[in-house]
Amino acid sequence: MSQSSDNQDKTNQEKIDFGYRQVLKEEKVKRVADVFHSVADKYDVMNDLMSFGIHRIWKKITIEYSSVRKGQKVLDLAGGTGDLTAKFSQLVGDNGLVVLADINESMLKVGRDKLRDKGLFKNIEYVQANAEELPFADNYFDCITISFGLRNVTDKDKALRSMWRVLKPGGRLLILEFSKPQYKILNKAYDLYSFTMLPLMGQIVANDSDSYRYLAESIRMHPNQNTLKKMMEDAGFVDVKYHNMTGGIVALHTGFKF
Repeated sequence: MSQSSDNQDKTNQEKIDFGYRQVLKEEKVKRVADVFHSVADKYDVMNDLMSFGIHRIWKKITIEYSSVRKGQKVLDLAGGTGDLTAKFSQLVGDNGLVVLADINESMLKVGRDKLRDKGLFKNIEYVQANAEELPFADNYFDCITISFGLRNVTDKDKALRSMWRVLKPGGRLLILEFSKPQYKILNKAYDLYSFTMLPLMGQIVANDSDSYRYLAESIRMHPNQNTLKKMMEDAGFVDVKYHNMTGGIVALHTGFKF
């Protein structure tokens, strides 16, 4: 057997976190896909319920930090049901382009239907894509956003390098993601809410408590603010900063490619 075959076998047998459990890498991809196939139809409703609507403010702030202008190209990665895509579509205008990309076919379909119902389609394209291997040319996008999606990516370092590759020099990456609360009392309250109320709401609204239990676990396993900042820098991004929101429950990381 060749050395490359041995390396591939080792990669296939490598384990990674799926929430609090350790699973094979290829198994995580399937499990995450199953989660989002399950929750796609109720995704927007659950977002409003789980965050008490505050996710709209987090996304509004992300849009403001993007500094997107008319005529630019934007990649809304793991864009799900298209909240950011809808705003970017208006900002880039008829001569710009927004690509809504998601690895999950069910989420992509919900997003496409939602945006078309709003009359948004002229400057939007839809691509089913893995963040680790983005199917776009080098130096293509002026801005990339990934909102509440990075924690579900199997190889986050590889995904960050892929984002760096397709971003234009001078372009900006924005990562909006759950993070580490900065205050002990908030952290305790957040844990109690996450592991009791989220699965309960998931069961009542979506008839799926397991997916929302995974959600709570995946947030705890995601890199904290400083760790993610270092990962972005290692991938090549510069002037990397993060901005805590709601006491650090969510953080917006920004970085540039120069």
